[in-house]
Amino acid sequence: MREPNAVDFWRGFALVTIFINHIPGNFFERFTYSGYFLSDAAELFVFLAGWSLALATESKGVPEPPTRVILRLSYRTIEVYRAQLVIAVLALAIISGAALYLDNPLLLEWHNAGLFYSDPVQASVGFVLLSYQLGYFNILPLYVALLAIAPVFILLARFRRWLAFALSAMIYLTALTLELNLPNWPGEGDWFFNPLAWQFLFVSGFLSSVWARESETFRSWAKRLLPLALLGVLPGIAISLWDLKPDPFNVPEPRLLFLFDKSNLSPARMFDFTMVVLAFYQMYPWIQYRLPGLTSFLSALGRNSLSVFAVGSILDLVAQLIRSAEPRSFVLDTCLVGAGMLGLWFTAWFAEWRSRSPRSSLSR
Repeated sequence: MREPNAVDFWRGFALVTIFINHIPGNFFERFTYSGYFLSDAAELFVFLAGWSLALATESKGVPEPPTRVILRLSYRTIEVYRAQLVIAVLALAIISGAALYLDNPLLLEWHNAGLFYSDPVQASVGFVLLSYQLGYFNILPLYVALLAIAPVFILLARFRRWLAFALSAMIYLTALTLELNLPNWPGEGDWFFNPLAWQFLFVSGFLSSVWARESETFRSWAKRLLPLALLGVLPGIAISLWDLKPDPFNVPEPRLLFLFDKSNLSPARMFDFTMVVLAFYQMYPWIQYRLPGLTSFLSALGRNSLSVFAVGSILDLVAQLIRSAEPRSFVLDTCLVGAGMLGLWFTAWFAEWRSRSPRSSLSR
C-alpha cells in the first residue's frame, strides 16, 4: 500500500467532489470546487489520470519496454471497460426496481434509461460499444477511450515530447473547430465527454508529470507562476458566482473555441483549470501536516480510484432516487452525503484489505 501522496490526495478530493456534485441540488453541492471555478472535478480527475500514467509506465524511473506498456494499458482498459458495464447494468436494475417499488413508470426515463426499455436490442449493443451511455455514468467511457489511445502518445513522447504535445493539441483544436465528436448510438447526439477534446488534458497531465520529475526549469517556472495563477483564477470565480456565460448564438465561429463548454473542454475551461493547478498544487504539504486524518482518507480513496468511483456512481443514483421520493431537507442531504462518504471509505478499505489477503486463506 502506498503512503499518502499528492496525486492520490487530489484524486481522492476529485472523487469526493464528483460524488457530492452527482446528487444535484443537495445542500453541500454549493461548497464544492465546481461552485467557485469555471472548471470542475472532472478536469482534475482526467489530468491526474494522465499524470499517473507516466508513473505507471515506468519501473524505478526507467521507461518500460513498448510491448509491456501496450499490454499494461490494454489490461487497464479492459478493467475500466468491465467496470463501466457492471455499473451500467446495476444502474438499470436500480432504476427498474425503484419504478416498480414506487409505482412510478416515469422513473424509467431517468438519465437516458428510457431508450433501453423501449429498444433493448439496439440499446444492449450500444452498451457494449459504449455508444449508449446513461447520464452520470459517462466518465468511464471517456477513460476507456483515453487509455485506448494512450500508447500512441506515450511512445511518441519517448521519441520527441513536443511532437506528442503538438499532435494532441492539433487533435484538440481540430475537434473544436470542426465540432467533431463520437456519436451516440442508438440514441441521438454525441458523447457527453468528447474524447477528441479531453485527450488534450489527459496528454497534458502525462507530459507535465514527466517534465515535473525531470526538469528543474519546469518546476521552477511552476513556482514562479504562482502569483499570476492566483490572479488567473479570479475570472473563473466571477464567471461561476455570477453565471457570466456567453450566449451560444452570439459567439463567433468556430463557436466551441469561445463557449464555456464542458463536453468539449473549451479553452476557457482549460485555462481556468491550468490556473487552479498552478495556484493550489503546492498546498498538499501544508494540508498533510495540519490535517493528517483528511490526508489519509482522501489518499486511500485516490489509491483505489476505480473501485471508489464505481461504487460512488451507484450510491449517487440511490441518493438521487431517495431525494426524488422523500421531502428534501438539510437532514436528508446530510444523511445521504454522510452515508456516501462512509461507503466510499469502506470501498477503499475493502479493496486494500482484499489486496493484502492471501488468496489461499480466502479459498479455504
